Amino acid sequence: MLLNAPNSNLAQIISLLPGMKSPTVLPLAEEGWSSVHSVLNENDFWDIIESLKAAGAQGILVVPIEKMVI
Repeated sequence: MLLNAPNSNLAQIISLLPGMKSPTVLPLAEEGWSSVHSVLNENDFWDIIESLKAAGAQGILVVPIEKMVI
């Protein structure tokens, strides 16, 4: 899953993501925003989507994983 997050709510959004180890956080070109990437189970996504949006997450993109090496 990828999403855009306001930096002011980044800690709250990260706390909602159950990712494998830790989400990847990259700065966006627009100051004050970051892109957050995380791997999660589809069922977990549906449980947290409304909380993510309430915390300010935008541009939420869900992409399937074809293969993953652990």
